[in-house]
Amino acid sequence: MWLSALLLGAFLLSGPVRGSDGSASTAITCFTRGLDLRKGTEDVLCPANCPLWQFYVFGDGIYASLSSVCGAAIHSGVITNTGGAVRVQTLPGQENYPAVNANGIQSQVLSRWASSFSVTAGTRSTALEAVGRSVSTARPSTGKRPKKTLDKKAGNKDCKADIAFLIDGSYNIGQRRFNLQKNFVGKVAVMLGIGTEGPHVGVVQASEHPKIEFYLKNFTATKEVLFAIKELGFRGGNSNTGKALKYTAQKFFSLENGARKGIPKIIVVFLDGWPSDDLEEAGIVAREFGVNVFIVSVAKPTTEELGMVQDIGFVDKAVCRNNGFFSYQMPTWFGTTKYVKPLVQKLCSHEQMLCSKTCYNSVNIGFLIDGSSSIGESNFRLVLEFVSNVAKAFEISDIGSKVAAVQFTYDQRTEFGFTDFVTKDKVLSAIRGIHYMSGGTATGDAISFTTRNVFGPVKDGPNKNFLIVLTDGQSYDDVRGPAAAAQKAGITVFSVGVAWAPLDDLKDMASEPRESHTFFTREFTGLEQMVPDIIRGICKDFLDSKQ
Repeated sequence: MWLSALLLGAFLLSGPVRGSDGSASTAITCFTRGLDLRKGTEDVLCPANCPLWQFYVFGDGIYASLSSVCGAAIHSGVITNTGGAVRVQTLPGQENYPAVNANGIQSQVLSRWASSFSVTAGTRSTALEAVGRSVSTARPSTGKRPKKTLDKKAGNKDCKADIAFLIDGSYNIGQRRFNLQKNFVGKVAVMLGIGTEGPHVGVVQASEHPKIEFYLKNFTATKEVLFAIKELGFRGGNSNTGKALKYTAQKFFSLENGARKGIPKIIVVFLDGWPSDDLEEAGIVAREFGVNVFIVSVAKPTTEELGMVQDIGFVDKAVCRNNGFFSYQMPTWFGTTKYVKPLVQKLCSHEQMLCSKTCYNSVNIGFLIDGSSSIGESNFRLVLEFVSNVAKAFEISDIGSKVAAVQFTYDQRTEFGFTDFVTKDKVLSAIRGIHYMSGGTATGDAISFTTRNVFGPVKDGPNKNFLIVLTDGQSYDDVRGPAAAAQKAGITVFSVGVAWAPLDDLKDMASEPRESHTFFTREFTGLEQMVPDIIRGICKDFLDSKQ
């Protein structure tokens, strides 16, 4: 069954769309460039709803061949963003492609390019139109309206994952093996079972500079993905895989680009030979962003080539976990069909995605806020601003991180608990609405109260627990015992002192190592500078707890 699916995928990776007049129109993607077309004159169909801001267009009227065909067609007014038929005419290269803003697209200046193209309106008699996505078919049209059952197909519901294929587009791989790589990625895409309720995929090409070829949101049907993969052009350049991995982890998986909440984020890195840059830092960034990195390496460096590799252990340092599951070796790009199914099985093993949880989406942060008389109303506002700035860094939701706040003097007042607000906006609004109490300082009692009443209900939950104690003075009671009890209950304690807060008390409250969990500033205005260090401390503790 799965072999027939792969044969279907290979079949779909080629073939034009024929109109009712017999003329062949090639269905292309938003990202197809002029240089990707092979004929001197070619009729193409542009899809609808291409993101205008993603187009690379150089020139006006006559466009450099590295321009997006559909972008040039919209820029010149031949079609609108609803898509349509375009005739592309290949032209010689020229000097000075101008920058012109037209129809919502800002073209860019290019001083010289080897080839050009122009666009005119294509024939409208084709039976199939590009509506919202690349049109695809393996048979001549009968003139009937095409069925859209595949477009609406739910896909493999047992394999929900958001996957970025980070393909090698460097000179290491070359044009021929680049095409073999595309065929392999296409076979993997077919077997995954892409659909609205199944896996979503996108592609990023790594070379000198990374380029996002298409996002998760662009295509949700296998046929569409296969056509998009077919249209990918080889870029060349150094294999800066580390740069591309870091860029993909940081930029690719946003909600705006189609990432889904609660779905594992995966980057499959294809590497032919060795990277030109460092992968270790990129791997750390990916883990911090909750991305599961797989490395598919092909043709390991030879003994002579090993001297060119910055770090021969680059695979182990880049993958999600160095346990053998996230690394995958193929000896060559030829005869890769047998490697498809084992890779897909890995990508669909959700219980093995150990990096999906991050410090940003899997922590409970409780703020214990000193409301004593020595602080004053204006400084109390600066404390709340500090609390807000820390909270902003985290992905607060019903399935993600959660925030709670307690204010104390001699008494304690729960401002809100972990389950009271499950969106970031509501949490930030609740913080702004906290009213200053004024009174004495009993920090020890407040820690005990918070451990029991705020963290108690979530102690068996999946998130790691953190308590940030903010105070400006000496406590009237013991802080060491309550802080030790909190830590024994699994709560990591950060102490933040201002003005007259004794350093000994701050260290007594803080978790080990005390030096990295204790913060102090003479002025309340200094709290703002501590925010990045607090966030980094939480993330470091989180990652250390997962090792």
